[in-house]
Order: sequence, then C-alpha cells, then structure tokens
Amino acid sequence: MSEPTVHASLKTTVRYRVDLTDGSHQWHADEPVTLGGGDTGPTPHHLLLSALGACTAITVTMYAQRKQSKLEGVEVELRVVEEKLSPAPAQTHIARDIRLSGDLSDAERARLLEIANVCPLHKILSGEITIDSRLVDALSA
Repeated sequence: MSEPTVHASLKTTVRYRVDLTDGSHQWHADEPVTLGGGDTGPTPHHLLLSALGACTAITVTMYAQRKQSKLEGVEVELRVVEEKLSPAPAQTHIARDIRLSGDLSDAERARLLEIANVCPLHKILSGEITIDSRLVDALSA
C-alpha cells in the first residue's frame, strides 16, 4: 500500500477556499463568512474531525462484521472541547460520542468501544506527531 498523498491548493482569488485532491477524489475546505471565507466547505478542523469519525465508524463496522455481530449502524459525533496552543506543546481535547445500533450485549458494546479506541486515526492523533515542513520551488503555470 502506498503512502497517502493529498494535494492542497489555494488561489487567493477565492479567499480561503482550498481545493484538495488525492488523485482520485476532489473536495475542498473553506472558512466561514465570519472569518473572511466563503463557507463553501467544511473548515480544516471539521475535516480533521470527519476523518476521525469516518475511521472510527469503518473500523468498528469491519470488526463487527468479522465477528458476525448484530451491529446495524454506527454514529459518531465529534467536537473539539478544549484547545490550548500555549505553552507548547499544544493540548487538544476531542470529545467523541459513539452510538451503536443493533442487538448487542453489554460485552459486545464494550469491545466495540475498545476497537474504536484503536482505529488507525485515533492512534495517529493520540501519539506524538511531528511535521517536517520545507519550501519547494513553485510549480510552473
């Protein structure tokens, strides 16, 4: 499996709208009008939360299917409850409410919560993250 690559492009003629692609899919992010954007898409914070929500729901469902569980659906609601950017390092608290539907025992529900807590994005966001940034030559138009 190749490493995931996402390309983000912002043309200042559309204020803060960022066009994103992974080679197969296209989507965009924006800021709300109150922050000078056009509100044409989710904010970067919402994109991050949506990635965690999708990963949680998919991971729980895959596990339940392998175990032939009677899980019928998963709903995940996420929000940033607290964000402290200083003093460094930043500390962010994300609240994640998970609703499971189906005929599940208390033990099955508890196990599915454990599985939710080890979804790949939960692991990434819970661990130490380093970001190496560098400037590269601009693309020729």
